[in-house]
Amino acid sequence: MPVEFLGIAATNDGSETTARSGAAFDRAYTLRLARAHEENGWDRVLFAYGSGSPDPAPAAAYIASKLDTLHILLAHRPNVSYPTFAAKTFATLDQISDGRLTVHFITGGSDHEQQREGDTLTKDERYTRTREYIEIVKKIWTTHEPFDHEGEHYRFHDFVSDVFPVQQPRPGVSFGGSSPAAYEAGGAEADIYCLWGEPLAKTAEQIEAVRAAAAAAGRTDVPRIQVAFRPIIAPTEELAWEKAHRTVGAIRERREAGLVRHRRGGAPENTGSQRLIAIAEAGERYDRALWTPTAAATGGAGNSNALVGTPETVAQALLDYYDLGVDILSARGYDLLDDAIDFGRYVIPIVREEVAKRDAAGAPRGPQTLAAVGA
Repeated sequence: MPVEFLGIAATNDGSETTARSGAAFDRAYTLRLARAHEENGWDRVLFAYGSGSPDPAPAAAYIASKLDTLHILLAHRPNVSYPTFAAKTFATLDQISDGRLTVHFITGGSDHEQQREGDTLTKDERYTRTREYIEIVKKIWTTHEPFDHEGEHYRFHDFVSDVFPVQQPRPGVSFGGSSPAAYEAGGAEADIYCLWGEPLAKTAEQIEAVRAAAAAAGRTDVPRIQVAFRPIIAPTEELAWEKAHRTVGAIRERREAGLVRHRRGGAPENTGSQRLIAIAEAGERYDRALWTPTAAATGGAGNSNALVGTPETVAQALLDYYDLGVDILSARGYDLLDDAIDFGRYVIPIVREEVAKRDAAGAPRGPQTLAAVGA
C-alpha cells in the first residue's frame, strides 16, 4: 500500500539543539512550518501535547483553516477533558479540516507529567481509562441517538452530540506504547499503532506483539504501524556523520547548561524510553543507518533515535522498515523548518518511488521479511 509520511507541527522554532526565538505559540512560524510540509510531499503533521505547552486543538484548527491538503494528527490526553466534550471538539475539527483529522490518544508514561494537570491514577489505571475513553469517543462519533454510559472511569446519561465528523464512519484513532498494557489497549482500539524507531529486529517483535493483541481482542483487522525517527541527512556520508556528532554535542551542551527540561527522578518510567536507553547502552549503530547517541543524550526522551546518512542511505533505511510492515514513517529533524524541506525534497521521493515498485511487483511485507532486509 502507499507509504505515508508524518512530520511535526511545532508551534515555535525551538528544539533540543536550539532555543526558540519567539513565543511558545508563534502563529507565523506555526503556519510557515506546516506549509513547508504541505508543499514538500508530507501527508500529515503531529500537533503534540505537553502539560505546559500551547493547546494543540486550536493550533490545529488554525492550520486546518489555512491549508488545503495537509492532514492533522492531534495528540490528546484523556485526563484533560471529559470524553463527551473531547468527541465534540474532534468532530468540529474534522469539519474545519474537511475530514483531515486523526486523533492520537496519549495515556501518559510519566506520573510527574500527568500530575502536573491533576492526574493521580497509576499507569495501569491510565491505560484502562484510555481504552474506555476511546470507546466512548468512537460511539459519540457514530451514534445519533442519546445513550447512557456507566463505566469504571466515566458516567453520563442521555448524551447525544449535534456535531459529527466529515469522515465516515469516523476519524482514525492513533495510539502508542511499548508495554504489555499498551499493546493490549492499542491492539484493541487503534487504527494506527505508533512506535519509536528501534533496530529492525526489535521493531519486528513489537509489530508481532501489536498484531497478537489485536487478535486477542477479537479483531479481524490489524492496526497500521507507524515508526518515528530523527533523520540527519547531508550530501555525503562524511558530512552527515559530522552533522550527527555536532547535533549530539549541541544536545549535551544545552542539557548540561540546564536549558532543557530534565526528567524528574532519574530513570524514565515509561517502557518506550527504557527500551531506547537499553538499545543505546548496547550499541551506537544498528542496521543500515540507525544511530542511538541522540536518544542517549536526551535520556531516551520520546522520538530520539536518528537515521544518519545521505538522502539515499536514509531512504533505503526507511524502506527496510516499510518492508517490515511499517505503513507510516514519522520524521522530525533538529532544524524543524529546513530539515522538513530537505527531507521532503530529497528523501520522500526516493521512498515513494521504491514503494511503488515494490507494490507493483507484489513484494512481501511483514516481520517475516526481516532476513531479507539485512537485519
